[in-house]
Order: sequence, then C-alpha cells, then structure tokens
Amino acid sequence: MRGYQADTIATWLTDTLLPTWLARVYHPDRPAFVESVAPDGAPLDSDICTTLVTARLTYVFSHGHLLGVPGALAAARHGMGFLWNRCRRHDGRFSHRCTRGGEPIDARSDLYDLAFVLFACGWFARASAEQIWLERADEVMVFIERHLSHPAGGFAEDTIGTLPRRQNPHMHLLEACHALSETSGDGCWLNRATSLVGLMQERMLDRRTDSLGEFFTQDWQAASGGPGQRREPGHHYEWTWLLYHHDRLTGGTSSQAAARTLYTFAQRHHGDGPARPVVNEISHDGTVLDGAALLWPQTEYLKALVARIEFESDVDAAARLDPHLALMFDRFVDPKTGLWHNRIDATGAPIVAPIPVRVLYHLLLALAEVVRVKRQV
Repeated sequence: MRGYQADTIATWLTDTLLPTWLARVYHPDRPAFVESVAPDGAPLDSDICTTLVTARLTYVFSHGHLLGVPGALAAARHGMGFLWNRCRRHDGRFSHRCTRGGEPIDARSDLYDLAFVLFACGWFARASAEQIWLERADEVMVFIERHLSHPAGGFAEDTIGTLPRRQNPHMHLLEACHALSETSGDGCWLNRATSLVGLMQERMLDRRTDSLGEFFTQDWQAASGGPGQRREPGHHYEWTWLLYHHDRLTGGTSSQAAARTLYTFAQRHHGDGPARPVVNEISHDGTVLDGAALLWPQTEYLKALVARIEFESDVDAAARLDPHLALMFDRFVDPKTGLWHNRIDATGAPIVAPIPVRVLYHLLLALAEVVRVKRQV
C-alpha cells in the first residue's frame, strides 16, 4: 500500500483484506467459520466454535457486502444461520462455545457474546434488508434484560454469575445499541445506549484519576489488588470514539466531556514524538504493566483520532493519524496478504503465533472509519 489516502485504503479493504479472509475462513459446506489461522494463513481447523467469533465475522461480512465485496453477503448469511441454528439452543440461550453440530461445550450465556450477537443483527439487517433480524435482536435484548440485569446497575457477566464484573461487555453492548438504532430507527435502542453511557460515567469512570476501570465488584467498586488498578489504553480510545458518536446519534453534547477525559488520560501516557504503539496495560498512575502491544489497541487509537478530527477539528490528532497508520502496517499488518502479527513485544519484535480471526472486526471497522472521515474533511 502506497500512501494512506481514503481511496487507497478503501481499495485495499475491498480488493485485498476482505476477499483474502473470506477465502480463508468461510466455506459454504463447513458449519461456522474458521476461528484462527497459522501465521502463513493456513486454516487451523477445530470442531470447537464460539458465539463471539461467529457473530464478529457475521458483522465483518455484512459490512463487506455493503462495501461491495462479492460473496460477502452469502458468508454473512452463513454466519447468521450458525448463530441461530447451532449457537442458540432450543431454550433460546446462546452457548459460549459449542461444536460444529451445536452441542454445547460451555453452555453459559455470556453478555460479551450477546453484545456481538446484537451487533451482528444490526449489521446483517442493514446488509440484507430483512426485518426479521431486528425482531430477533429484540428477542436477545429481552433475554439480557430479563436474565442478566443486575440490581447494582448494568448487567451480569453471564448466566452463572462470573466475577469480577467488567466494563468491556457494556462497552460493546453500547456499540450494538448504536448499530441497531441506526439500522432500525427505533428510539428504544438509543435509550438503552444512553443508559449505558450514564452507567460508564457514574460507575466505571474513576474521577480521582480520570481513567477507566476494567474490573469491578458486584456493586461497582474497583476489584481488589492488581485487577482494580489495571487500565487499558485501547479501551480508553474505544470509548472515546463511542462517546463522540453517541452525541452524534442523540444530537446532544453530554458525552463529549467524558470522551475528552478518557482521550486525555490515554494520550498523557502514550507519549509525544514519533509514532509508537499503544501498549496493552498501564496502572491508574500511568505505570506500564504490560509494555507489549496487541493489534486491536492500535485500531482503537485510529478510531479515537478520527473521532477527534471529526468532532473537535483536532489538528494534533490529524497530524498523528497517518504516522499511526504507517506504524500499524509496518509492525503489525502485511498489506500484501492481509495477515497480521497479533502482538509485538516491548522491544517491537513481532511474536509469531496463530492469528485470531476475531481481530478482523477491529481492523475493518477502524479502517472504514478512517476512510469515512478522510473523505469528509
């Protein structure tokens, strides 16, 4: 890839990234999708399938269809079929993990998984123009509200009461509500999104340090020990993007102060000067806990930068965008094959390991946002 103009990135998405991954992970005669591949792209076949990866890839190929990628809608429909006929059991609950035949391996219904089922419904309804997927999203949300609502606010981790509680599933539930609001025009989804934004501001945002907690007790106190001190810059950037877009959808401005707070905290500990990767974990005072870097925080940084450009006309963010794109394609993503190193160590050396296909969701969404904002500014 030469340069990072909007049309260049868009062409790479539709001509390289999505077609190559479509060929790697989807076959119409094989239930579900391939969930991981070897470093050279060879599928690592397994009989174990997850609701999470199936839902994320259903989103990816739904979005791919809307971008004009041949065969993407059939792949998305394949994913939706597996979600509803295998991951979803006769009792209406979704297994966390199952076999290709649908036999539960881990039968709990997990909030993080269900958030992505909703996200997939929103995008597949948009791609297919089929109303039934909005109706099924309503059914899933009724299940969440009936069986996972928590008396202290928000939702339980899963149907077996796993602790600690996390902000992350609520963040993705917000993202799903946004997608369903945009597809359906139904105000109930935006109302739910507004409640989740309020929950984050009231319970998850540590006002003493202006940072976002990750792990919590039943009543939203910071978890004890290390987990309660842990901060992930990638989630600060991800929330930044979501909060700005929440105000776009509601026509308000009430979320922007929190967006600025989270972005400022992450930027303070990201550093100035030449582009550098977003590290995995820091403490609330900025001490580095894990100086290695995964791919997904880099994509969330890109989304935060374009949100700052779009909503704040942020000159500094605009100056950082192309250098961080260059870093991502230099250290993580191979532009020729669409494969990536999922993790580099603290020295910047790539860690060669199987590639989790679930990260494709992050990469596509971030680059699609980069294209959209580059075309409008």
